Amino acid sequence: MLSTLKTIALLGLGFMAFTARAELPADYKMVLLTENFPPFNMAVDDKNFARDDGIDGINAEIVREMFKRAGIKYSLTLRFPWDRLYKLTQDKPNYGLFSTTFTPERQPLFKWVGPLAKTGWVLLAAPGSNLTVKSLKDAGQYTIGAYKNDAVSQHLESQGLAPVNALRDQENVKKLTSGKIDLWATTDPVGRYLAKQEGVTGLNTVLRFNEAELYLALNKDTPDEVVQRLQKALDEMRSEGFLDEMTNNYL
Repeated sequence: MLSTLKTIALLGLGFMAFTARAELPADYKMVLLTENFPPFNMAVDDKNFARDDGIDGINAEIVREMFKRAGIKYSLTLRFPWDRLYKLTQDKPNYGLFSTTFTPERQPLFKWVGPLAKTGWVLLAAPGSNLTVKSLKDAGQYTIGAYKNDAVSQHLESQGLAPVNALRDQENVKKLTSGKIDLWATTDPVGRYLAKQEGVTGLNTVLRFNEAELYLALNKDTPDEVVQRLQKALDEMRSEGFLDEMTNNYL
């Protein structure tokens, strides 16, 4: 009798697990948002709006493959400013945003899948500049340009600094070379990539002050089943060398 009850219980658990996965509707679809953040995600035509196949980059390729393996439908849109995309993802169920830097402060605001890639935060000076700083505190005496609501800018503000925030990180290239800002707080290698697009090379890395990881951030109401499928697919891709291959293709 006990054996029979145990069998029924196990079958029940199995059925519950099956139905939990089946609760995700066949037509379930996520809305994915991204921005121009080369070489991780960017518009093919370099404009500030693109959809689906008009978007490429290291993390764009990784996310596409991840959703394919997880069997989850999605739409993908690139636009700006980041500030608007960030708020939309917080407010809208089934929305996701990448490449989002994971921080302890942001952790409770989203559900997370990743990491997609690793990167660093830097202070850059104009070509030929002799400016040197030993710490962020030391950098506080200078005018620092950053990207509004980006993790780098948020970190500077949390440290008591007051960066001059731009709606597009590319704007900081001209600000730096024209002397409107003394330092540019950005992500490496993104900053150097953006500067090169603007025809500027030879920027000096004055300070590297943080290592960071880029994730897919999902609205908090995203079903756990979705998060688990995506993370499982990403872990498999990493073990197969897919992430390294994509990175090498772009850098």
